[in-house]
Amino acid sequence: MRLHRLALAGLVTAGLVTAVASSPLLPATAAPEAGSTHEQQDATNRSPGCSKQTSQQPGTGADYTLVSGGITRTYRLHLPATYDAKKAQPLIVVYHGRGKTGAFTEAFSDLSKLDAVVAYPNGVLGDEDKQAWQGAPYAKPGVDDVKFTADLLDTLEAAYCVDKDAVYATGKSNGAGFTGILACRMADRFAAIAPVAGAFYIEGGRCAPSRPVPVLAIHGTGDTTIPYGGDGQRDLPSVQTWVRDWAVRDHCDPEPRLSTQGDDVLTATYQGCEADVVHVAVTDGGHSWPGSDASSGPGYVTQTFEAHELIGSFFRAHKLRH
Repeated sequence: MRLHRLALAGLVTAGLVTAVASSPLLPATAAPEAGSTHEQQDATNRSPGCSKQTSQQPGTGADYTLVSGGITRTYRLHLPATYDAKKAQPLIVVYHGRGKTGAFTEAFSDLSKLDAVVAYPNGVLGDEDKQAWQGAPYAKPGVDDVKFTADLLDTLEAAYCVDKDAVYATGKSNGAGFTGILACRMADRFAAIAPVAGAFYIEGGRCAPSRPVPVLAIHGTGDTTIPYGGDGQRDLPSVQTWVRDWAVRDHCDPEPRLSTQGDDVLTATYQGCEADVVHVAVTDGGHSWPGSDASSGPGYVTQTFEAHELIGSFFRAHKLRH
């Protein structure tokens, strides 16, 4: 329990603790709503692509291009084995880290194991000829990845049978940070976000989402690439500060309930929110994807939980509310 005490100390210092217990990672409120079935969603939330035939076979991945903002963009798309053009499916958009690719992220994240259509877009080359996403200081100036995301959603919803109330964003590092921008600017399209090891660079402009957005933030306290405590020289806030800001936006009570799993996972679940805010801190965790192997990033990789399973459960529990 020494590791828990070290992580807990930071939360106590921040005045966040109400209770600590050993319990599952997700709160009781994050459970699928009774009667929330795909068949019911189909009646009102089917995208224009429903009933259209596609050459891509269920259970496979394929690479595509899309022109957005005058730039030819690329993305990888995985269809679940259960894909049925007559049945609306959740859509998850996954954003890679700086210098990585969608295909690389697919390989270590296991997100394609989820029962959803999963898209892995690629960023544009920025500083040091590394692919990156809008909002980071090393991203290519002038590239509008928010518009690209909107164009990507429009394209996928037109070609595939998507539940438009079940569209989600996740990613790692720079890509995870970009999901925060999407939550601020595209809350009408994304039902929830789940950043992992997020690089939440402070950029100009106020975050004013059109609705409360459910947030699941996963980060290692031992991350040396994107420090858990922040980095003022790089305009990186502490992870706890970023999470608390979302708790304020989502009108949560100021103090979360804490729970533990294993000997290296501490979860802070905010109470009384208009949209759930959950923070999972991996004690001494590195810049890595929980449940994966060392290829996901440097530092300690917890095997206490699988990030893709936790993210999948969180997403399934949240739909767009009109």
